[in-house]
Parts: sequence; structure tokens; C-alpha cells
Amino acid sequence: MNFNYSSDKVQLPITKEFLLSKNSEETYMSYYLGMPLSNKAFCSPLRKDHKPSCSLWKSKLGTLYFKDFATGQTLSFVNLVMVKYNCTYSEALIKIAEDFGLTPEQTNLQPIIQQIPTFKTKSQSKIQIEQKEFTKQELAWWKQFGITKEILDKFSIFSCKNVFLNNKIFITSTEKCPVYGYFYGIKNGIEQWKIYIPLRTKFRWINNADKETTQGYAQLPETGKYLVITKSLKDVALLYTFDMPAVAPSSETSFIKKELLEELKKRFQTIIVFFDNDRTGKAYMAKLRHKYPEFKYLIIPRQLKAKDISDFYKLYGRKLTKDLIKKGLKIISK
Repeated sequence: MNFNYSSDKVQLPITKEFLLSKNSEETYMSYYLGMPLSNKAFCSPLRKDHKPSCSLWKSKLGTLYFKDFATGQTLSFVNLVMVKYNCTYSEALIKIAEDFGLTPEQTNLQPIIQQIPTFKTKSQSKIQIEQKEFTKQELAWWKQFGITKEILDKFSIFSCKNVFLNNKIFITSTEKCPVYGYFYGIKNGIEQWKIYIPLRTKFRWINNADKETTQGYAQLPETGKYLVITKSLKDVALLYTFDMPAVAPSSETSFIKKELLEELKKRFQTIIVFFDNDRTGKAYMAKLRHKYPEFKYLIIPRQLKAKDISDFYKLYGRKLTKDLIKKGLKIISK
């Protein structure tokens, strides 16, 4: 749905600052969520959701955000409108102004929120797991990517019986829907987890880890010839089985912080960026190539029907994966 806002009701330019001069973030957030605000978990209004998996929190700068732990979305009130109505940022600003009867001279609507609850910061979102032993089926699933129980242990990957979000059960593992937990340690007294539900078709991740978390960093050698920056811990773990040190950002929408990159550049002779060959991966690599021209960049050809190294291993096995890695290293050495 696209919006064509040339209405006489709105006088451009409309900015976020202008909107906030008329009403609070809480007012707008409540209106577009379609519910009173609460500091308790609630079901998403943006999708079919039968288990409370969303919450509101304020950043250290005081900005209010809507967080969906099932999809990983973190949205301000403007971003919420963009997602809800499939529009651009500027279109969202104009829609909000129209919905609230705003012009630069007046405000027609009174704030919806009478009492504003205190919201938790993101760092307070708590994920915990009830661990269980890996089943034979689960180990077989990981083995198709070349990852053994020993590797799972090394990278702190656990099989979950139950996952708790803010002290309430969020999901229970079943044979048809296994659940895995990536543990990154404890920060500010809060366990840092990324929960992986691979057999779901969507909403496969729950994550409360800090954006600066670098997956695989703790398992790196002190120095080396090559370091691969890939997009997932699964790829990192697989590359480890080929004696190829690798790390991954905490998510596909983040990257490794500059200070850590400078450290890694001193420890490893060549840094290789190796992301997915889908549209998102290619676009992100193009941005990185402009920002970090000194890095080497590799991608799996689309004709091989594998979007990443884990998919390639699953399709072609260990020998051809080893050959692919050798060929990639030869390409970047030219």
C-alpha cells in the first residue's frame, strides 16, 4: 500500500520533531498499536500472534521502542507506522499528521494516554532456557552442516526444553519444532541469548544479546593468515571445522564495531567478508565494500543453489565444501 499525501490538511515539511511537539511518543505508539500501553508482554498487532512476545522499552536516550522478540523487529512509533502501512518514512510522518489532525499551527486530537507506565530498557529484557540433552535427531540435523556435538559445545550452543521470556514460558521444544540457544555470556547481570528455531518458516529468532556481540570471537586463535566475517554462528562453526577462523555480527542488520575490527586487522593478515548471496546479503556487502575496500569479498555463485556455506555443505558434502574454500582463497590471493 502506497500513500499519496498531497492533502490540504498537511503543510510540509512534517518532521518527527514537529509531531513530538504536539503529542508524546506514548500517544502515537498507543494509537498505532491499537491498545493502551503496558509494561507487560503482549501479542503483536502486526501479525498473527497467540503468545505474548512483544514489549515496550526505552533507550538510554529516552526513546520509546516497540520490540517483537519473535521477529527481532525494534520499532519507533514512526517505524511502526511504516511497517503497519507499508510506506516510506516521509509518508509515515504525513500519515501521522493527518490521522491526528495536525498542521504546523494546531493540534486537533488530545493525547490518548492518561497514565504513562515505566518501561524497561532493552538491557532488562530477560531470556533464560531450561536445557536438555541433544536428541539423536537434533544431532543429525546439525551434522548435515558438518557440526558435531563437540563443536556445539565449543560454541556454547544448547538444546532447549523450554525458553522463558521475562520469566514466562515463550516456547517449548518439540520433536517437530526443536529449539536451540546460543549463549554469549552475562552482561550487566543479564544472560545474553540468541534463540534459534530453525524449522519454523518465519519468526525463527529471539535475541536479547547486545548489538555489539561478535559471534565466534571467544573461539578465535591469537593470530592467523585469514579471518572470515560471515553472517551466522552456524557458518562460523562450520568454517571452524575447516580450520578457518570466523566471526559473525549479532544479526544481519548489524556489523562488527570499528574498534574490534581494528584489533582483528592487527591479528589476521587478510579479512574476508562472506555473506549470503541473496538480495540482502549482496546489498550489505556492497555497502561494506565501499566502507572497507581493504577487505576481500566472496560470495557463492547463485547457480550452485546454495545461499551460504552451510547450505552448500548440506547439498554437496565435506569434500566439495573444502574445494570451494580452497578456490575462494585462490581467488582473493590473485
